[in-house]
Amino acid sequence: MSYDLMVFEAAVAPKSREDFMVWFGEQTEWSEDHSYQDHAVASAPLQAWFKEMVDFFPAMNGPLASDDVDDPKVTDHCDGKDVIYSAFAWSVAGEAYPKMRELAIKHSVGFFDVSANEGEILFPSQTGSPNKPWWKFW
Repeated sequence: MSYDLMVFEAAVAPKSREDFMVWFGEQTEWSEDHSYQDHAVASAPLQAWFKEMVDFFPAMNGPLASDDVDDPKVTDHCDGKDVIYSAFAWSVAGEAYPKMRELAIKHSVGFFDVSANEGEILFPSQTGSPNKPWWKFW
C-alpha cells in the first residue's frame, strides 16, 4: 500500500466535494487513450509541476525515470491529461505531503490528499485575489 496524493487541473475539476469525488473516481479509471507514464500528456501547468516535483521525488517510470530502484523517494507518478496521481512510499509521506502541496500552490494546480479520510482538496482562487489566493474543502 502506498501514500497517495494527486494534483489536478483546477479549471476542469468540480468544486463541491461530492462532485469532486465522482470526478476523481472517473479520472482514476485510467481510461484515457494514452500511456500514463509520460508527463507530456498532462496540461502545461501539470507538466511544470511535474518537472519540479521529480527533482525531489524522482519518477519510477517514463522518460524521466530514475535508475536508483532502491531510493525510497522514487515515486510512481501516473500522468493523465488533467491529473497526476503520485503513489509514494509511506516512509517519505512526511516529506511528500508538504512538498507536493507547496509545488501545487506555486504552479496554480489543485491538490488532493487521497490517502486521508475526507482529505484536503485545495483549489486556486477563482478571483486570483492576493488576499485569498486559495480555497479548500476538508
